[in-house]
Amino acid sequence: MSEKTTEKTTEKTTSTEILTPAEKLTLQTAAHGVVSLMAAADPGLISSTRSGMAGGKALSSATGLVGHVLAEKLKGLDLDGSSTADLADHTFTALTASMTLLKTKAPAEAENFHATITTIMEAASRANKGGAGPAETAMIRKITAALDAA
Repeated sequence: MSEKTTEKTTEKTTSTEILTPAEKLTLQTAAHGVVSLMAAADPGLISSTRSGMAGGKALSSATGLVGHVLAEKLKGLDLDGSSTADLADHTFTALTASMTLLKTKAPAEAENFHATITTIMEAASRANKGGAGPAETAMIRKITAALDAA
């Protein structure tokens, strides 16, 4: 292995090691929860599927530490609940916690995470002709408030 390859591998590994597995799970819960909430806020089977797919594609475009964490295999992700309200409770808590921990442990990544979540919301809301409806608009406001609460 060349020195250059070794440096890149070490840099990648080190950058994700600053977060514990539980902290990584918090970021994953927040991001995947946003995808699910945006799909749930879009009425109709076909339109909610489109929103979920668009949000998922946006999630996969994340870069930096956030991108590495979100690309990791999900272990222990629990977005189950009996209602959208249950999902929102998990997601909003995870969003605020994610921003708080990134501001503490990786300040440069806090804005990256915020931008990733914003991209997910925008992609999901644009997945259908006509743009975001009232329920999606309300969900975007709630998600943004949870992000900004940190």
